[in-house]
Amino acid sequence: MSSDAVQVSSLPLPPMQYVSQYTDEMIRRGRAPKPPPPIQDTYHMFGNTFNTEESIIRPLESQGIKRLYPQHFDRRRELKKLNLSLLANFLDLLDLLVNCPDSPKRTEKVDDLSLLFIHIHHLLNEFRPHQARETLRVMMELQKRQRIETTNRFQKHLDKVKEILQQAVRDLPEPMDLDSKIMADVDLITKHDKMDDSNSNCDPCDIRDRIMCSIVDNM
Repeated sequence: MSSDAVQVSSLPLPPMQYVSQYTDEMIRRGRAPKPPPPIQDTYHMFGNTFNTEESIIRPLESQGIKRLYPQHFDRRRELKKLNLSLLANFLDLLDLLVNCPDSPKRTEKVDDLSLLFIHIHHLLNEFRPHQARETLRVMMELQKRQRIETTNRFQKHLDKVKEILQQAVRDLPEPMDLDSKIMADVDLITKHDKMDDSNSNCDPCDIRDRIMCSIVDNM
C-alpha cells in the first residue's frame, strides 16, 4: 500500500471531534474552523450521488428503477395491490425452494420481491411531506389550545381579583362614619389619658399611636 494513501470514512466523524474544535479558547483566538460552504451541484452520501437541483423524493425513473404503476394513481389502492403482490411472490418463492431449490426462477423471485419493496418504500416516502404538514398542524393546534387555556386561567384570576377589590371597596365605611368614629376614639383616648395621668405621670404610648391603632382595629 502506498504511504500517500488516505483513508476516507463514508460516515461523518463523531460529534465530540467537532465539539473539541469549537471551544471558547479556540473561538477567542480565531482558530475555530469555518463552516463548510453550501453544496452547489452534486454530492455523495452513503455511496450514492445526489444533485441539489433534484427534489427530495426522487422519481423512480431517475434512480434507474422500473415503475410498476401508472403516473396517475391512487396511493392507497396501489399500496394494497403491492402488498398482495408481495405476499403472492413470497409464497411462490417458498414453493420454489420446497419443490425446486436449484431453479433459476428463485433469483427472479428474489429480484421481484426487492422491486416490490422498493415501490412500497417509495410510495410511503411520498407521504412524508403530507406527514410533516399534519405534524406541524397538530403542533400548532396544541400550542393554540395551551395558549387559550392559559388566557382563560389568567382571565379567571383577573375576575377574582376584581371581585375582591370591589368587595373591599364596598366594605369600606362612609367618610362621615369614619370621622365620627375617629372623633369618638379621640375623646375616649383623651378621657382615658386623663384618668391615667392621675395614676401615672409617665406614659410611653403616644396619643397619636393610640388613635391610629384604634382606627385600624375598627377597619
